[in-house]
Parts: sequence; C-alpha cells; structure tokens
Amino acid sequence: MLAVPAGASTESARATQPTYTNAVSKDFADTFADPSLLRGKDGWWYSYGTSDPLREGEGTPHRIPIARSHDLVTWSHVGDAFTGLTLPGWAATNASIWGPDVRFVEGQYRMYYVVTETTLTTELNDNAIGMATAASPAGPWTDSGGPVVGPRRGGVVGDGNFRWTFDPSVVSDADGSQWLFYGSYYGGVHVTRLSADGKSATGTPTMVAIDNKFEGAYPVHRDGYWYLFASTANCCAGPTTGYSVQVGRSRTPDGPYVDREGVPLTASQAGGTPVLAQNGNRWMGAGHNAVATDLSGQDWMVYHAIDRAKPYLDGTDGINQRPMLLDRLDWIDGWPAVRAGAGPSDGPTTTPVTSGRYAADFASGIPAGFRGGAAWTLDLHPQSGRFARSTGAGELTAPSAAGGSRVEADLKSDGAAYGLTTRTGQSDSVNAVIDTAAAIMRLSQSRLGRIISSAQAPLPASFDPGQWHSASLQIAAGIAQVQLSQSRLGDPFADLTVTLRSAVGGNGTDSSGGAFAAGSGVGVDNLSIVKAAKPVLRLVRDRVPNVLDRARSDEFDGPTLAGGWTWVRKDDAARLTAGALRWPTQNADLTGSSNSAGLLLRDPGPGDWTVETKLGIDLGIDSVRNFQQGGLVAYVNDDLFTRLSHVAIFNTRQTEFGKEMPYAGRLAFGGTIAGPPAATTWLRITHHLDPRNGEHELRAWTSRNGTTWVKGGVWTLPATADVRVGLISHGGAGATSAFDYLRVYRDVVP
Repeated sequence: MLAVPAGASTESARATQPTYTNAVSKDFADTFADPSLLRGKDGWWYSYGTSDPLREGEGTPHRIPIARSHDLVTWSHVGDAFTGLTLPGWAATNASIWGPDVRFVEGQYRMYYVVTETTLTTELNDNAIGMATAASPAGPWTDSGGPVVGPRRGGVVGDGNFRWTFDPSVVSDADGSQWLFYGSYYGGVHVTRLSADGKSATGTPTMVAIDNKFEGAYPVHRDGYWYLFASTANCCAGPTTGYSVQVGRSRTPDGPYVDREGVPLTASQAGGTPVLAQNGNRWMGAGHNAVATDLSGQDWMVYHAIDRAKPYLDGTDGINQRPMLLDRLDWIDGWPAVRAGAGPSDGPTTTPVTSGRYAADFASGIPAGFRGGAAWTLDLHPQSGRFARSTGAGELTAPSAAGGSRVEADLKSDGAAYGLTTRTGQSDSVNAVIDTAAAIMRLSQSRLGRIISSAQAPLPASFDPGQWHSASLQIAAGIAQVQLSQSRLGDPFADLTVTLRSAVGGNGTDSSGGAFAAGSGVGVDNLSIVKAAKPVLRLVRDRVPNVLDRARSDEFDGPTLAGGWTWVRKDDAARLTAGALRWPTQNADLTGSSNSAGLLLRDPGPGDWTVETKLGIDLGIDSVRNFQQGGLVAYVNDDLFTRLSHVAIFNTRQTEFGKEMPYAGRLAFGGTIAGPPAATTWLRITHHLDPRNGEHELRAWTSRNGTTWVKGGVWTLPATADVRVGLISHGGAGATSAFDYLRVYRDVVP
C-alpha cells in the first residue's frame, strides 16, 4: 500500500502535495531525448529515451535507455533495450536507435523505434521503423525480425536519398485496430494500419502532417477527437534551438487534422496550434512529447528541452543536451495547452498524483481501510506481481473523497463480469461493467437498485478479458466517465459518459469506490480511489501592451516615411504607394556572415512594448521559393537579432521567429514556429523586461484576421542590448512585402 495523502494536481488547493523542479531526469541522466512513457502493469512508470550517452563525458551511447519511477518525478536507470550484441539482425552495426514508443497490447509490451542504418540496402541513411516485444517494460526485448516500415526512397536507387522514417507512435482505435504514425521533415508525417501482431504495416499510408514542418507525432483521443501532437523547427540548434509542440485534431485517426483556426496540418500554409513553446526561462527547444495521466485524471506532458546555459552535452558542439521535463497539460475550450499556456516550468511545481491513502498494489496484502476483502484472495502474476483475485461475487472498495472522485485499476477476468463502482450510501451508485458474455462495456447510474441512466459500447473482437486492461471511473461536475484501455495512454477502446441525475460518489457521508466482480476469477491490481483533479479552465493572461504610441508608429499613408526611421543598407526599391510600404524581397539575407539585407529600423522607446505590422506577401503555395520572406525584426546588430516573418520553407509557408547570436566563436541561428500564415498575416512581437535579470524577453504572435492571435515562443536578448525594431523583406527575389503599417504600443503613452 502506498501511504502518501492524495491531492488534486491542479494549481489550486495543493497544500498536501510535494513539489519537484525540472528536469526530472537529472538523477540518472544529463540528456534523455525523445522520451516516451507508460505505466507498467507492475505499477511502475517507465520512460524510454533515444540513443545517446546519458552523462557528460560518458561518450558511449545507450541504445534506448530505460528509466523507471514510482512518482513520475524521481527516476532511476534500469537498463537499455539493446546492446551491441542484441541489436536487431537487420540493423547495421553502426546504427543508432531513436525515438522509441512503447505500448501494452493484449498481454505484450511492444516497442517501436527508428533504426538509422539497415542491412536492407547497401546505401547510407536507409532508415526504417522496427518493433520489439517483451513480457516486462524493462525487457529483455526481442526484435520482430524485420522492419515494420522499411526504408522509403526519396530519389533514385544508389544515391542514399531516403525519406526520414522517424518517430513512431502507435495507438489503438475503438475497434481494436492498431495505427502507426511515423515520419519527419523529409517526407512528412504519415499514418498506416498495423497487422494484429503489430509487426507489419498494412494498407496505404496517409499523410497527416506536411513535410518540412512536423515530426515527433504523438496522437491522443479525447472527447470524440484524435489530437495529433507534433514537433516543429530544429530539434538541435544548440543555443538557438526553437523546437516546440503544435497540435491539430480529427474525428478519425487518419485525418484530416486541422488546428484551432481550421487550417489543415497538411496545407502548404501549414496549420498547427501551439501547445508548448519556450517562455524565456532557462528552458528552450521544448518538444518531442508524450502524454501521461496521473491517478487523479490530470494529464501531464513529458518532453525534452535544452538548458540555454548549457546547450551541449560535452563542450560547445556535438550532442545537444536534452533532459526530460514534465509539466501539467490542460485542456481548455477543446484544445491542449501546457500549464494553461505558460510553457515549461523552471521552479518548484506540484507533483502529479501517483499515490494516496487508498492506492494499493497488493504487494503486502489487502490494505486496511478496504472493504469486502473476504471475497478476495491474493495471487501472483508474472507481469503485475501480487494482485487481488475474487473467490466469488463481491466488491473491493474504500472511502472516496468529497467533491468528485476517480477510481482506477488494472483488471482481468477468467470469464465473470467485472468492473469499477462508486456509490453514496446504499441508494445511489455508478457502475462500469465489462460484460464478457455480451462483449460490451456498460456505464450506468442506479438509484435504489434501479438503473436511471446508462450508456454502452461494444468491445473490440480482439479484446481478451484474460489479459490485463486499465480501467478508470471518474465522477466530477455531474458527469460520470469510464475509460477502458490497454496502455492508459489516451487511446481507450471504450470511453463512455453519463450525465448524473443525482449526486453520486464523493458527495455523501458514506461514499466509496473500487472494483467489483460478478463471480470468481477476477483480478484487480494497482487499485486507487483518489480525489478527482479539478481542471484548469482558463488560459494564463499574457501582458500585451495595447495603448498606441503614435509618435513611434507609421501608418505609411503619406508621401514619405514618418520621422524616426533609419536604414541599415538602404534599399531604394522600397516605396510608399497606395497606403502601404511595398518592398520587393531582396536577394540577400541577414543570417550568418552574409549581412547583406536591408533593414528599416526605429527606436521603440523604453520599457515594455508591442510592435505590430499587417503584412501582405504572395509566396504562392506548394512550390519551392526558399527563403523569401517579409516581417518584423528586433535588432541589436547584424549578429544579434530576432526576426518574425512569413517565410517560404521548401513547399511550406510558415511564420518563423528566428534568432541569431554569437556563440563559442561562431554564429548560431535557429527558429521557433508560431501560427499559420495567410495571404495577409498580422505579426506582433511583444517585449518585456525581466525584472530578475534585466533581459529583453521577446514573444512572437501571429494572426490571420487581426483579431484572433496565436501565441508563439520567446527569445531573449541580453540586458545590455540596445534593441531597435523594424521591417525586413529578403531571402530571395521574386515576391513583394506590402506593409500596411508599423505600430508601437505600450502600457501607458507619456
């Protein structure tokens, strides 16, 4: 029995919960990139990382390092999935193993991973997706004998040109079918069905997210939608890494996925709603996520990020140091946001709920406080360890919390019906029944023994009640919800809700919750009855100075520029016509050592401010017009600036917020991606002086209509920097940037 008091995992009323500070992998690893996560049937949480050395100076990579934890925040290394002697037989001896995803499917743990070099061709870069199985989440792992998705050519035979078959993620649909998501910038993200044994792809793959923008797909099902999380921008640009997570949603696993604005993730003007982006604290390049749910029902995002004070594992180049972080994932108005939009945490944060007074793993028997123990005995299973087995019909319950409760357990049955229950006294109850004879899941509310509301769904034909499955029953805000899944990773094959017609579970003086069996042979393990999480319902409010400073703005409606402008490398092709500044894109750039592009700059004034423009630029769609762009710049000098632009990146059109800075005797450049662009795109940079260190914090914002704004990430500039703002139009000839205005806003205009 785990004896830590239960508590809600939201920002309010957390006095009984301890805290943690990111990175959560620090106890065993300096870097742990591309983390995936699941709770094993033994009650431990397991995480899996991409192949890298774990510690500075170690030198030798771990081929899929495995860590485990009881609380999601304190982790220890328990081994590696592969060694040089146990690599898949079809992997080249110099292959690296990347981006693992692990699921529990009908009694078997399945790991999917990238093999970077194979023996399937004689060429380099012939990457593929493999799969291994194990009886335990810690292994040993046995490769299936061949690729699930083999190398995919991007060019002619013999040139080593293969599309990036990276970042697998597998989910189960309601009918029990398995779907594999995979892909990256070169080739795009695709989804395909899997065979029942998970060892081979079947059918025709479907692109669900465009190439040259997305990788690291991670799908989750919620409230009737599939949400596709995917990472954007460069994962590994050292001190200028702007990796981030965006999302789209669809009614079906194979799409189409659209963002909050309704823009498809497959569009050339690429959609994607930001979920996780850097916020100016120590962490940047936050991405390649997975999602876990704690015992209270609160979701958490696990991901890697880079400490901007130490971007590399060793020295000033090479492997980017990307430890594992954990933060709360909120769902607000149907869309996910990490910490309600606040982004990565770098201070003390309340821990997930992973234990409680009534949370039992049965390792030491049936704990005191549980009722109905006479109908249960202890048994042993190779995957779960000791568990409770019913000797006949009966319940195994414990008191539930006031104000909403959540019951969860791993369950299995030799044939009898079984499930979860909550009740208030002897009159009102909610029962989630797995009816093995009828092959259905039923959720019902009863009063005085009579069902007064119910819902049901068929179980998939592949469902085997003799294997462990995870079930949860939550009572909160007048709604009862039950979910039944294999891995408890956001892909339930039964998900039912009932609107309650009276208070049940957690609202009476004799409230309880737990598991039940209609006969003998029902197994129960990892049973918990805790207070349900109280969801966060509002996004954080961001300070956006909004009082127009007319003296520092220009509407571009006169014959000449307003006062206060200065040029760096003046471009005479920029002209005021028809109420706009029209500036053909220059065959020039500002990054690296080129420093050939013109800039039109002005002083934004002291303190916090917003600079905004309305930009029209026709970059077409689909065609390659690298890297024509127009937009805003916050400029210190040619080697230290941030730039927010609507830019053509191969076949895509994106809003990129880039930064260049000197680092270790060279220049570093990287970008982070904001919202989707349009033919006319509104761009904003908000500026905030950090009171702790005086740094300039600059955040990107974009809009397709000038009203609804998408919040992007933050770059910082040194406290000593003298920042000017202005406009750019460069990256290659062939387009024209039309700026309607440049406006500066502040909190108060003197």
